[in-house]
Amino acid sequence: MAQYMFLLFDSEEWYDNVTAEDWQQAMKLHGAFAEAVEKAGARILGGEALERSSTASTVKNREGAEPLVTDGPFIETKEGLGGFYVIEARDLDQALELAKLCPSGNVEVRPVMDTSAGSGPA
Repeated sequence: MAQYMFLLFDSEEWYDNVTAEDWQQAMKLHGAFAEAVEKAGARILGGEALERSSTASTVKNREGAEPLVTDGPFIETKEGLGGFYVIEARDLDQALELAKLCPSGNVEVRPVMDTSAGSGPA
C-alpha cells in the first residue's frame, strides 16, 4: 500500500470564535473520518492539528548566503495549514476518495516519496 499526506487547509477565522462545543463537534467529525478510513481498508499512520499560521517561522535557505529566518508562513494565503494526516491507502484513487470524507475545507493530497534503497523522485 502507498502512503499519502493529507494537508488540511481552512480559514483560521474559525479559531477566533470557537466554543468548547464547536471544538468537540470538530473532534467528532475527525473521529468519524478516522473510522471511515479504517472501514475502507486504509490506515491513518499519523496526524496532528497545528497551531495557527501566525505562530510559524520560516527558514529560507539561500545559495551563498546565511539562511534567512522570518516570522510567519512563507506564502500569503486566505487559508492556513491547520493539520495533517499520513494515510496508507491502496492507491491514489482510494486516497482521493478518503480525502473527500475529511472534515476540512481544502485537502491537498500528496504521495509520500519512497526514499528507501535508492528510490527517489518518479
